[in-house]
Amino acid sequence: MENNTILRTWLDDFKLNHPLVIAGPCSAETEDQVLKIAHELKNSDVTIFRAGIWKPRTRPGGFEGVGEIGLKWLQKAKAETGLLIATEVATAAHVKLALAHDIDVLWIGARTTANPFAVQEIADALQGTDKIVLLKNPVNPDLSLWIGGLERLYNADIKKLGVIHRGFSTYEKTKYRNNPEWQIAIDLQNRFPDLPLICDPSHITGKREMIQEVSQQALDLNYDGLIIETHIDPDNAWSDAAQQVTPATLKQMFINLRVRKVSDDESEYNQNMAKLRIQIDEFDGKLLEILGNRMKVADKIGLLKKEKNVAILQNQRWNEILGKMILEGEEKGLSSDFVMLLFKAIHQESISHQEKVINR
Repeated sequence: MENNTILRTWLDDFKLNHPLVIAGPCSAETEDQVLKIAHELKNSDVTIFRAGIWKPRTRPGGFEGVGEIGLKWLQKAKAETGLLIATEVATAAHVKLALAHDIDVLWIGARTTANPFAVQEIADALQGTDKIVLLKNPVNPDLSLWIGGLERLYNADIKKLGVIHRGFSTYEKTKYRNNPEWQIAIDLQNRFPDLPLICDPSHITGKREMIQEVSQQALDLNYDGLIIETHIDPDNAWSDAAQQVTPATLKQMFINLRVRKVSDDESEYNQNMAKLRIQIDEFDGKLLEILGNRMKVADKIGLLKKEKNVAILQNQRWNEILGKMILEGEEKGLSSDFVMLLFKAIHQESISHQEKVINR
């Protein structure tokens, strides 16, 4: 699969003067709930109304969706509001039912994307469809797996494709429900710049209070749209209550969010940007030089450990370094999450260097 301007034709055809917005409840609960939310979102920046019909839960016993009957509610919402309708599909059976009910947009969830067999089954069921098909990133931070799922859909002659960035699962506790790992989505964007890229701040944050902040970050990174979970009574939602906002809150977000220009043709802007980018390039070069010198010291430490038959990993020393660097980083305006991620990578590279020294 290669980048092609044709990839964004379906999005351009909407002729929107704002980012694409997909919104609606995490789960379709009742016909009345679905229709009330849809009518609240009518005549707003929302183009596509979403609702989960089948809900894959991490553990059994939770609400797993109303099933096929909910598709009829979506059809009714479309007829009454004119909004396009969307839902998640995880099996060929889901696809068959969604197509039978003329669902406009189908997305593949993160758990499904992680399973190439499941993605292939769905791709086969959607062969040649003219529906819009969106692929969420896999639960684990694996760009190749994400692209692999995309290629399976592309090879099934599906013309209207897009991807949804919903963050990645991690064992460690962070302020996010799913770490955004923005660089992975940026790498995908750089490889396929014309492929519509949509952010899911609801699943990234897991907290309604953070949704506007993450939505703005996505727009600052030139994302093409947002998919946001919206409920008339979020606190009493049957699933993912904490990350849903009311339609009124969503509409206010549209007012507050700022869409940035991709660039600016003014000569003063370009001159200033060129100067700043030169500075960035210089600092990046110095960083690599410093890191290279640091690894030379790690090699010497490896030689010393080899001579004295000492284990490579020294947990107490590592924890001391990490704690110290987090504090110093905060003093320099660097977030603790960034410092932790940076020094974990440096530490792993240092271990790799020492292992090569000890084992040769």
